[in-house]
Amino acid sequence: MSAAGMRCPACGSTNIVDDDLYSQAQLVCVDCGSVVSEGVLANDPVGGSDVSFSRTTAVAKRPCTNLIKGQQRVKAICRILMVNREIEDLSQTYYKMAYEHKAFLKVSLQKKEILTGCCVLLSCRQLNWPITVGTISCLLDADSMAVGAIYQEMVKNLSIEAPIINVTDVIEAHCHEYKISSLDVPEELAENSRDLTKRAVALVELAADSWIVTGRKPIPIMMAATYLAWQSLKPNKHRLKFSLDKFCQVAKVKKLKSAMKRVAEIKEVLCKLGKEIPWVRETVTPDNVIQLVECILQNRYALLRRAMRTHEDALLEESQASCAEAPPEGTASSQISECADQTPITSFVKQNGSNSDGKEKPGDVDYNPRVLPEHSDTQESQNPPPNWGKRVLFAPPCVINAKKRRAVQPEHTDVTGDEEISDSEIDSYIRTPQEARDFALMQHMLSLSDSAKS
Repeated sequence: MSAAGMRCPACGSTNIVDDDLYSQAQLVCVDCGSVVSEGVLANDPVGGSDVSFSRTTAVAKRPCTNLIKGQQRVKAICRILMVNREIEDLSQTYYKMAYEHKAFLKVSLQKKEILTGCCVLLSCRQLNWPITVGTISCLLDADSMAVGAIYQEMVKNLSIEAPIINVTDVIEAHCHEYKISSLDVPEELAENSRDLTKRAVALVELAADSWIVTGRKPIPIMMAATYLAWQSLKPNKHRLKFSLDKFCQVAKVKKLKSAMKRVAEIKEVLCKLGKEIPWVRETVTPDNVIQLVECILQNRYALLRRAMRTHEDALLEESQASCAEAPPEGTASSQISECADQTPITSFVKQNGSNSDGKEKPGDVDYNPRVLPEHSDTQESQNPPPNWGKRVLFAPPCVINAKKRRAVQPEHTDVTGDEEISDSEIDSYIRTPQEARDFALMQHMLSLSDSAKS
């Protein structure tokens, strides 16, 4: 670009251009290379315009690198779970709110990583998309306890109401994780996802009625219910010989350690109900109960009442038989009447089936396996009863496998520490054979020294 009206003082050429290659723009002659004008930086710019200081120093504020990575991680988790666009946008909004909150400013990168999954979990629960903490923990490769703690902290700090998801609402999403369609496995092993979900929900409801779900993690229960539902829909020889490990390998899911225990517990409940089916003549065992699952689930309420009555009748006969065992003649009748009054059935009716007037309450004919007998605190403190979970047909796991409580030792107020210690008590403190040999050697040495003095 030539500067009009200017001439080179060295050669007289008018071919002069702006040389802005360096920081200071200059006018240079193209023919001889002489600098025509210097010090342009101090003067007004040639062909330029004035720019304000605020415009030259303004910089667009970009989010920090960790925030950008966190939002990308949130988007990746949403794409893996195949949620809709609304959940994805809400998750990113929650993550930005949580990231800028003062409670999460100075935390570790691992906690911020878990925070991404917690935002997705919260968005899914608010928009009725069933996702469990175990699923998020598996995606993040983190401890479920840590995920749950950070989730509770985030909900509290952001003041967000998160609905509680029932385990039966999550089974449909859980069953879709199993790759057992006709496109993934052979035809004899393939199963429709809709039928599998329906059967698994029925098994989980039965487990809830029999106290198996109480206090347990949902993922192992759903895995056990899905496995038993898959076997019971088509109980052929191919499916019955599949163990839980092999089923998880075929379905391409990670097996949980406690899922096998839940399978055994559900099979035990199915066996108790299968024995009450009138037209079943053979002995019901955990090996053949899978073939009766459909019949049990269709009539589970009637079978539950029938099993409760049968169990209570057996307890009544057992208590009467124990009371009728050859007592002394003078107290035979009194002991039998007392035993009849103290049976589990009569005590249960006295506590739950009668009101203050001594009359039975209406509607107490049907038995509910989730109704527990009550025990007074004064009775337990004076004479603690045995584990009543062993005597009922269905009870919570914490009652059946109750931990032994440490007995309270009575305090000896008359012990002062100045009491005499007998020789037998001293001997009882010797525990090991080495201590016994050392003690015998000392006794021998003392006897030798006494004899030497004498």
